[in-house]
Amino acid sequence: MDLFESRNIKPMLIAENVEPFNSHEHIFELKLDGSRCIAYLDKDEVDLRNKRNVKLIPKFPELSNINKQIKKRCILDGELIVMVEGKPNFYELQRRTLMSNKFKIELAYKQHPACFIAYDILYLEDRQITDLPLIERKKLLAKTVKENEQIAISRYIEYNGIDLYKLTELQELEGIVAKLKDSKYYFGKRTHDWVKIKWLLDDDFAVCGYIEKDNNMTSIVLGQYKNDELVYKGHVTLGVRKSDLIKKGKAIESSPFSTIPQGNEEAIWLEPNLVCTVQWMPRQNKGMNQSVFKGFRDDKTPKECIVK
Repeated sequence: MDLFESRNIKPMLIAENVEPFNSHEHIFELKLDGSRCIAYLDKDEVDLRNKRNVKLIPKFPELSNINKQIKKRCILDGELIVMVEGKPNFYELQRRTLMSNKFKIELAYKQHPACFIAYDILYLEDRQITDLPLIERKKLLAKTVKENEQIAISRYIEYNGIDLYKLTELQELEGIVAKLKDSKYYFGKRTHDWVKIKWLLDDDFAVCGYIEKDNNMTSIVLGQYKNDELVYKGHVTLGVRKSDLIKKGKAIESSPFSTIPQGNEEAIWLEPNLVCTVQWMPRQNKGMNQSVFKGFRDDKTPKECIVK
């Protein structure tokens, strides 16, 4: 079946974090703090889908006309972002994805409109082009998209990955991605053709419960799966709102872990059906230093939160 008509693309994945480097064989671009998605665009329609193939335009109606910025029918791989104070804000983005009330969605996009940042093109006019080298796809992408406030093209530089990474540190951005210039696009696969170089680290966790602390603070109990067994992974407190947990979580009587982790005897346990993202500052010693709750996400299931 034609790739445009089937509409079930699994995005190519990015390999785990590496140290900054320079390379004549790579291009380097910013790693944006958003949500990966695929855009199916032609003259009559915009169909934006996340990694779970869920349609996103109902949540982000301000992007319903980005097809007018496309010269030919195409499929784009990119990032959905919401800017707050000049930086991508993952919390505001995920807050929107969880909304269902049309009036609240309208208020949200008037305050913080979303933008689609395209960094690859997979299909053009009437053919799949994933076997072309990345640098050739980038050139076709630039010829196909006319940028405006709702859609833009990810900028990249050649060779100098170390200096670009240092700039992300200065600006407190997530980091960068390095991609081989001649890399093909492999649906749903993770290869070392594309690698992350991150300053701020993050990961996804199943929400397993919460603990009420002093000063009206709430701490989420985190877990990840190993061989289908839920493993305790600590807590996050900064950025957590108790009202969100009560509204979204389903309380259960007993711990979802095989045994109650030490220090969690007073926890209010939740059915582990929510996923959240936690960000922290890297340090030489392991652990989530200065961890911050970034938000819930609906494009990933708890069973996809795996112990690394």
